[in-house]
Amino acid sequence: MENVREKRQALEKLIVGERGVRAADSRGRERPEEESDVRTCFQRDVDRISHSKAFRRLKHKTQVFLAPEGDHYRTRLTHTLEVTRVARTIARGLMLNEDLTEAIGLGHDLGHTPFGHAGERALDAIYKPEGGFRHYEQSLRVVDLLEKDGEGLNLTWEVRNGILRHTCDPLAATLEGQTVRLADKIAYINSDVDDAVRAGALREEELPERVRETLGRSYSERIDTIVKDVIACGTEGDVAMSGDIAVALDAFYDFMNERVYHNPRVKSEESKVAGILGGIYDHLAGNLDELPAEYMTIAEKNGRPRAILDYISGMTDDFALWYFNDIYVPKAWNMR
Repeated sequence: MENVREKRQALEKLIVGERGVRAADSRGRERPEEESDVRTCFQRDVDRISHSKAFRRLKHKTQVFLAPEGDHYRTRLTHTLEVTRVARTIARGLMLNEDLTEAIGLGHDLGHTPFGHAGERALDAIYKPEGGFRHYEQSLRVVDLLEKDGEGLNLTWEVRNGILRHTCDPLAATLEGQTVRLADKIAYINSDVDDAVRAGALREEELPERVRETLGRSYSERIDTIVKDVIACGTEGDVAMSGDIAVALDAFYDFMNERVYHNPRVKSEESKVAGILGGIYDHLAGNLDELPAEYMTIAEKNGRPRAILDYISGMTDDFALWYFNDIYVPKAWNMR
């Protein structure tokens, strides 16, 4: 059989520029593996992430709106897919490695908690004495340790670095990782407006005129404007936007921060999240035998708090609610 991977790697010399990372130049995996005849190392990482249990669970995790009634609100999974598509478009325009970009995009939020950032804040408060909880660190922990019953996905160094650095400083070591970081912001601000309008939390016409004038007057126009600007500015240096676009996007974020991210009506139910996740944590701390077997192994190696946090952070919204109710809500007494 013809070695398809080698053909792809030869093609990458033409379609991936000098600033991108070609698969043949990857730093490799922590545990060396025999190369595939069909897929490059980054293509294999895309497949490993998209077939993981953590990736599937994202479909039942909150993006911004907690337990929304309606079929068209974003979930953590649809957000991940939108980020990945935006990032791939930018990567193609900048002649970066699209497969590496896709792998980072698909994996960047694998460690996100149930109930979105409210869940992250709740777990951070619980684990503060042990160093705190950050979803980007947990995403790396998921792919390194928690998937495949403790074996991990054994991803390439470049993908792991991009996942870890998609939010925090310093920037990712690759431009592909920096692309995902920027695509994340581009995607969530624009999609959050779409969901907020759908929820009746604001109207499109209420966006600051500076934002509408500079970026566009619709979801698709704004995405198109920003992506084109990033590609136009990306001839050298880091992945970035021009001054006017960056200022407008910051104004856009400030507006969303005030009107949506800290809106009492939108966030009214989030105060309950700490009680739900805290209650689950307290119960498991006293009933460690209820942890699944793979987390008992983690408890032995990394301590009980870490194992319980790993378990809770992987829960979906629905499972966390069911688990809390099963623990604390009395069952109906059947008199028959």
